[in-house]
Amino acid sequence: MKIGVLCSGGDAPGMNACLRSVVRAAVSDGHSVVGIRHGYQGLLDEHFYGDESTGKAAPVMSARSVSHISERGGTILSSSRCQQFRSDNGVRMAVSMLDRHHFDALIPIGGDGTFRGAAALSKAWSGQVIGCPGTIDNDLIGTDFTIGFATAVQTAVDCIDKLRDTAESHSRLFLVEVMGRHSGHLALYTALAASAEIACVPEVAVIAAKVSVRVQLLKSLGKHSIIVVVAEGNREGGALALQEKLKESDCPYDTRAVILGHVQRGGSPTPADRILATRLGDFAVRSLAGGTSGMMAGQQNGRCVLVPFEETFSKHKPLPEHQIELLDRMSC
Repeated sequence: MKIGVLCSGGDAPGMNACLRSVVRAAVSDGHSVVGIRHGYQGLLDEHFYGDESTGKAAPVMSARSVSHISERGGTILSSSRCQQFRSDNGVRMAVSMLDRHHFDALIPIGGDGTFRGAAALSKAWSGQVIGCPGTIDNDLIGTDFTIGFATAVQTAVDCIDKLRDTAESHSRLFLVEVMGRHSGHLALYTALAASAEIACVPEVAVIAAKVSVRVQLLKSLGKHSIIVVVAEGNREGGALALQEKLKESDCPYDTRAVILGHVQRGGSPTPADRILATRLGDFAVRSLAGGTSGMMAGQQNGRCVLVPFEETFSKHKPLPEHQIELLDRMSC
């Protein structure tokens, strides 16, 4: 079996570990793997890993080509977002390329945008498609956690631990903005792990006036500093917008806003992400060998599972209510 593998959309720590797993699992089972650079754009451009030119025979990745990459952030295949692939014509072009190079299967690693493209491709192409969930947002239905999420939380927590020192020294409130345009998983888990007092997430209508009232209560309880974790997609706006609104709501603390931005995407993946990526990459290859297609390889309650692509993005992945309540109880 000839398997193509690519990384698409925003990069996530652990993508390299997943790639390593795909290559070595395939090689051990007698299959060949071709790395496709720059995601779906590279698929259309016929841009293969190990061959910087285009239009030539696709080079095969060996087990040695993925040595010592699990500890590296980013992706050695590079990633991108491809508007052209969102069209029917783009999907047809991808099918033509895959057939021309005699691919039997494709393993895309990415988030909901990647899986939307994979779902369209699996319907138009006779080959098999199995996806691995690589996104720091943890917003895909059908897997407890996505590759890269644990590392992004760790990165944000490391930053907040340092900010807490300054917050305590100056009796300040810090608004720390993390990624999450539509999902608050990263903000909520970061807030819990960093002992933050409040998390502002897209899923919950948190207005500045209510935040100010909560902050005033916490100050009356003897709080010298406050950390508020704000998802970039919070309904009141990001950290900077919320900071201005808090000033208008008689916030009792001097406030500062910090935007962590793309630092959350980088860095060496945590052991949890490396293990998850390794399990899912291997499971994806084994699922292809079993004839499966049109599915995401995920993990639920410690077990590898297969979930149809359409189900992974069909609805919003809810936040765990018990953890929202837990954060509130711990903030006093």
